[in-house]
Amino acid sequence: MMILFNGWPMSALSAFDTARFYFDQAANLMGLSDNMRELLVTPERQIKVQVALERDNGEIGTFIGYRVQHNSARGPMKGGLRFHHDVDEDEVLALASLMTWKTAVVNIPYGGAKGGISVDTKDLSIGELERVTRKFIDEIHDMIGPDKDIPAPDMGTNAQVMAWIANQYEKFHGYSPACVTGKPVELHGAEGREEATGRGVITLTEALLQRHGQPIEETTIAIQGFGNVGSHAAHCLHEKGGKVVAVTDAEGGVLNKKGLDVPALILHCEDTGSVKNFSDSESITNDELLAADVDVLIPAALGGVLTERNAGDVRAKYIIEAANNPTTPEADDIFHDNGIIVLPDILANAGGVTVSYFEWVQNRQHFKWELSRVRQELDRILQDSFEKVWRLSQDKQISLRVAAYFLGIGRVGRATVMGGI
Repeated sequence: MMILFNGWPMSALSAFDTARFYFDQAANLMGLSDNMRELLVTPERQIKVQVALERDNGEIGTFIGYRVQHNSARGPMKGGLRFHHDVDEDEVLALASLMTWKTAVVNIPYGGAKGGISVDTKDLSIGELERVTRKFIDEIHDMIGPDKDIPAPDMGTNAQVMAWIANQYEKFHGYSPACVTGKPVELHGAEGREEATGRGVITLTEALLQRHGQPIEETTIAIQGFGNVGSHAAHCLHEKGGKVVAVTDAEGGVLNKKGLDVPALILHCEDTGSVKNFSDSESITNDELLAADVDVLIPAALGGVLTERNAGDVRAKYIIEAANNPTTPEADDIFHDNGIIVLPDILANAGGVTVSYFEWVQNRQHFKWELSRVRQELDRILQDSFEKVWRLSQDKQISLRVAAYFLGIGRVGRATVMGGI
């Protein structure tokens, strides 16, 4: 069935319009007025800046940086910085809107934002990456801060990049560790932040499986993407006894139907830069992974990977959206028809922003938490959020995705009305 949005086939829509489609599904159920819909989906500010630097060879490199501040009704805005050659204004806008609903679903006091630079980090030296980062902060420092908008890591960025951001921001505003999260532990970062998104994905996977009487120890899993999120998710699954049978990354993929040796695979990836050619496994393609005969499929890479073209090939019973916006509406419709349960991104990958919130709280209070407390609080928030989304889904007989949007939109909408225009 072809899904239309404002008269256009979904396959022709932008990333933001796709996110808007999911928003409208819940808004229709809620009876939200057209005026309120426009207020909630329209970003408060969109920033586009030139990021120019002198390359190591003496040439001038010019890149475009973005920051979209979507909504601040529930608190300062929060969202990652993505350094990737595919970054554009539409993608950043879509991801910023998702952050608004995500922070509301897990009920932490933030709004949504997102940013990035259109650059291939593989073409940059470490020195060039640092200069690009600092120049970007030079351009936007007045628009971010611990009470305005708090960046965090995303694709192509890490704790080191966040350290440069904090240092550059503090040159303008003085000591302010809460201006950014995902920092190294040595520079006031939180214990457990690096593992948080992947760990949260598995906490929620386990909660979903329990609802269907499926022990995680008897569950087979395929993971698309083996970066920070995918590798930590795999490690957490291994610790809980889950069987990771297939993994792919940008270079290739591996399969072992009896279960991959995850700790050894992580070491192999650290040594070689890819999961491919891992011992005691056979090579597979990304398409083969998506169609693998497993219980759980975890897309943990780029958005838009599950489409009308491949959705019919998916054999997993459950899809856990560790990536942002990995499923197109057409694919989502196919999964619904085929009885495949999808745990949506705005809940499934919320572990990262939740622990970023813990880091921000610790920085504001100048009081450090132990790792055990971080993990305990993360599990509590995610499990409580899952219960609310699950009950809403059951009570209204709607999908988990629509239930999550229903919960998030309701919280943002009420805050907007009570705060006033």
